[in-house]
Amino acid sequence: MEVTSLIIEIICFLASLALFWQASVPKYLKAFPFFLLITLGVEFANKLFVKTDHSAALLYNTFTTFEIIFYLYIIRCCIYNLRIKTIILWIMVIYPVLVIINSAFFQVKTFHTSTYSFGCLLVVGACIYYFLELFQSTYSVNLAREPAFWVCSGLLFFYTCTFPLMGLWNHLHGLPSIILRNLFAVLQILNVLLYSLFSIAFLCRIRFRKVNTAL
Repeated sequence: MEVTSLIIEIICFLASLALFWQASVPKYLKAFPFFLLITLGVEFANKLFVKTDHSAALLYNTFTTFEIIFYLYIIRCCIYNLRIKTIILWIMVIYPVLVIINSAFFQVKTFHTSTYSFGCLLVVGACIYYFLELFQSTYSVNLAREPAFWVCSGLLFFYTCTFPLMGLWNHLHGLPSIILRNLFAVLQILNVLLYSLFSIAFLCRIRFRKVNTAL
């Protein structure tokens, strides 16, 4: 399952490259290829840490903090309300400070489950507001061809489901190995779903010409 998840991430990255050749693509989407490239780099770095028996806590603490901030930035770009956009901007500034304080004084040399869980709630809250704004919109939106809809759908589902799992991650190590494997498999499935929806967001605006097969 882990290999499948990695393959989906690579496919998602390749799909994101199509954004550079599409017309009228929202500018915020063009940040995704660079973000996904960093994501793949972290995945391969983690494998190196595992092989050398080194802790990857600092790597994942740094990346997941950057990840939360990046997703908040993406959702902020999808929202029109200036007041909410300002609130999200302030959250993006304050959140890494909270992570640093937590990692320095409370969850030292381990995964920052407390601040990560808080970050999950922030992303979920921002996504919920996006959908409220979308459904209250006075103009028609073709959701099938709306990248923001697919991105926010993926983020909402992923972070809602991973919140309880990752929030207790540091306390799960005493569980039987079969339960840990199943929980890890669930996490990988959620990962596959997230990057699949991202891929749809990157490709949904591409228009395919109908081929006339008539003789």
